Amino acid sequence: MINFHREGSGPPLVLLHGIGLSWQIWRPMIALLRERFDVIACDSPGFGESPPLPEAVKPTIPAYADAFAAFFAELGVDRPHVSGNSMGGAIGLELARRGAVASVSAISPAGFWTQRERRFCQLSLQALADPPNALRPATLAVAGTRAGRLAMYWQTFGSPTRMPATEGPRILRAAWAAPAFESALAAFSDYAFADGHELDSSIPVTVAWGIHDRLLPYRTQSKRARALLPTARHLSLGAGHVPFFDDPLAVAETIRSSAA
Repeated sequence: MINFHREGSGPPLVLLHGIGLSWQIWRPMIALLRERFDVIACDSPGFGESPPLPEAVKPTIPAYADAFAAFFAELGVDRPHVSGNSMGGAIGLELARRGAVASVSAISPAGFWTQRERRFCQLSLQALADPPNALRPATLAVAGTRAGRLAMYWQTFGSPTRMPATEGPRILRAAWAAPAFESALAAFSDYAFADGHELDSSIPVTVAWGIHDRLLPYRTQSKRARALLPTARHLSLGAGHVPFFDDPLAVAETIRSSAA
């Protein structure tokens, strides 16, 4: 069963995090969305408090989309609105391909990379999330400082110092504890977004990209997203790859308008 946090009232809105994170990364957004939506912030299988996918199932983005489609049925939620960031954004787009959502807002979604860009992403995340055990206490201490957040999170957050001091260490702990991290990161090699024309044209799709995204760079990857999803609404955010602390009001408005 997928672990989730639920609050608010209104039409259901499912929030999907990026690799190595957990539902808590959405906290700034939940506070802005719960008055309009029944917000369901999820831990993807193998992250946070959710158990991994079955051992025989490779943790690819399409496999995660299958798992969430089944989760919607288990929860009794029919075609919710979905918003996802990074890996979560790619999962959201694949759910739209399945006709399983009412709308999707994909924020800096994975999959619009070249092989070289994808490998850069994998190496960058692996370096951050897998320090030697002996260095982990010191790494956590550094992550709690302003200078440490700037050094560690410059690729993923546009303005790392806007992140609360407690969030830097929490993000590291979530990544280190995630049993699916390495296998899901490796499975990125099997995924590239394709065949955008297969998405149900009746499902509103918004793709929003942070102009300061240094992990999945805006300049190249947002351009490919526009080409592969010509009927989607494409927006730019004055933020980084994970924009929830950089500009929460703009992200909330992007999600609200997509669901509208």
